[in-house]
Amino acid sequence: MAARLPSWAWVSGLTAGATVAVVALAVQADHGPHPTAATVRPGASASAGAHAPAKPKTPPGPPALPEESGEGRRVVYSLGEKRVWLVDATGKANRTFAVWPGTVGPQPGRYSVTLRIQSIKGSDGVQIEHVMYFTKASGVNIAFSNALDGASPPPPENGQKLGGIRLHKEDGAALWAFGDQGTKVTVVK
Repeated sequence: MAARLPSWAWVSGLTAGATVAVVALAVQADHGPHPTAATVRPGASASAGAHAPAKPKTPPGPPALPEESGEGRRVVYSLGEKRVWLVDATGKANRTFAVWPGTVGPQPGRYSVTLRIQSIKGSDGVQIEHVMYFTKASGVNIAFSNALDGASPPPPENGQKLGGIRLHKEDGAALWAFGDQGTKVTVVK
């Protein structure tokens, strides 16, 4: 005598069988014909529905050296762009980088590096290096520098007047190597 299956086993068997059938049909459908060419209606132009392949977008390069920023070897600082360019004697910008200005900034104009200090404690209490002073504004010394610990912007505290223009550590080293005392600094809007 044949063993009789409980009703739940019979329903489970039907469910499993149905699942196998659906998967088999899906596999068959996936292996069916896939048209590779567009159908062109009689009398229609072959290019009517065709699109030119998209050109890859070129990432934007660094911002261009501001016009009217002077001539010759110099450091150019843009207040609006919050950016510095190191410009060689031929007028070519060899390096550019973003900066974080303090709470007091210089006026647009032409200056020169007046003092260089290898390292010192900044007015915000942070140890800084590659300090290059080039002017004063509102009684505050304005200088480029980078934090020794690699931190970026000086934190303005309680309305404190800070004239430090902070750079990334590697940019501070590059500026230090580029600019000696007397190096021209042009500040633009």
